[in-house]
Amino acid sequence: MLKAEEITSVIKSKIENFAPQADINETGTVLQVGDGIARIYGLKNAVAGELLDLPNGVKGLALNLETDNVGCVLMGEDFLVKEGDSVKRTGKVISVPVGGALLGRVVNPLGEPLDGRGPVKTTETRPLEIVAPGVIERQPVKVPLQTGLKAIDSLVPIGRGQRELIIGDRQTGKTAIAIDTILNQKNAPADKRVICVYVAVGQKQSTVAQVVQTLAEFGALEYSIVVNAGASDPASLLYIAPYAGCAMAEYFMWKGRDVLIVYDDLSKHAQAYRQMSLLLRRPPGREAYPGDVFYLHSRLLERACKLSDKNGGGSLTALPIIETQANDMSAYIPTNVISITDGQIYLESGLFHSGMKPAVNAGLSVSRVGGSAQKKIMRSVAGTLRIDMSQFHDLEAFAQFGSELDKESQDQLNRGQRLNELFKQDQYKPMAVEEQTLVLFAGTNGFLDGIPVAQVKSYERQVIAHFKTEEKALFKEFADAPGLTDELAAKLKTALTNFNKIFAPAKI
Repeated sequence: MLKAEEITSVIKSKIENFAPQADINETGTVLQVGDGIARIYGLKNAVAGELLDLPNGVKGLALNLETDNVGCVLMGEDFLVKEGDSVKRTGKVISVPVGGALLGRVVNPLGEPLDGRGPVKTTETRPLEIVAPGVIERQPVKVPLQTGLKAIDSLVPIGRGQRELIIGDRQTGKTAIAIDTILNQKNAPADKRVICVYVAVGQKQSTVAQVVQTLAEFGALEYSIVVNAGASDPASLLYIAPYAGCAMAEYFMWKGRDVLIVYDDLSKHAQAYRQMSLLLRRPPGREAYPGDVFYLHSRLLERACKLSDKNGGGSLTALPIIETQANDMSAYIPTNVISITDGQIYLESGLFHSGMKPAVNAGLSVSRVGGSAQKKIMRSVAGTLRIDMSQFHDLEAFAQFGSELDKESQDQLNRGQRLNELFKQDQYKPMAVEEQTLVLFAGTNGFLDGIPVAQVKSYERQVIAHFKTEEKALFKEFADAPGLTDELAAKLKTALTNFNKIFAPAKI
């Protein structure tokens, strides 16, 4: 392994051997190439983030502007480039195609199609990196983004324009939450529907194919874009993938549309950036990540916002995903992204393996913005639910010691078990917000207390069906109500009391 001083001396000796070029400011010569990195002599006028033209159609991205060479990462196979090759400036910062033609397509981070359906017919492009809209160009987050998941819409609600982190160990259902959220947007009218961008960073191709198949199967691909930088792609493509997806999403946001973007996942994005940075010989810091790895994610996530009415009122909601190791939320990259985002949905492997799906830990999950965007009727019903569920889990852990519990604690434990069962939800089956609110109203007001835990799911299905058929007028009034009045609550309690008398337990 050559030391830094030896590498510098090798580069200097190679520079001295090169004949003067016609225009050293605009063209350059490859000094070294390997591991997806090229060092180039010349290109005195190159700017950071500029796209460079190398032989055999390979593109490069200028990242290190040093005194005697330019360090660039290659957007293609490095064996196509060799020492001595000529390199040209393009005069353009790296940009990607944007527009409505991308909807329903699977593309790579350069906007090139991966789905075998021909070229993407769009003429507009946007630069990958922009300065995020300022304070004056934004407005507060005040419109809910419904995920269709009871455990999230009630406990950790998300608003349009928010950045809500999904964090947890591998195989705990992080991607499932994001996909369910995308599927839930199908219920809105086409012109009001939230446009979705799913960015896969370093995932297996089979996993991404499965996501695309699911979106197509449920009719969600028509309003979605999938940006895929696979595990076998160069680190440079993994690095630009989230920025490319964000640029595609911003096109719709500035047109006044609401957009949801999922970054799956930023742990692999940080690892790709670390790989590139170490090869470019940037100084390593904590856990070998370069010092600017925080800025890497902050400048990406800061682009999520709710624009002011003057700017069209569009929004970009970001759901970054971070994978933890052994439930360690205090590791370097997780704490970085937690401090950038407006809250986190923490998925716990212990809950997941115990059958709680989605495995949302009510105590460690929080939304710092979504509560103000939550539907008022849901807020009335689920106001203290997060604290109640946290207390239930603590009480449940205490009860395992076999201690004698007083009547009040026993009642709290019994209700908590039923609410916990109520929060379980099958994958790809998002629920309308009025259905969620109805069953949570029944749970928080004690209508489930006499129902066996094993019958809770059956009760949920039957009560929704009953209200949709036998209590249509009340259900519509409940769905359209701006808030929960005493009169409406009394009507609901009467209807639920009547339903409990006719509830037929399912055979198990």
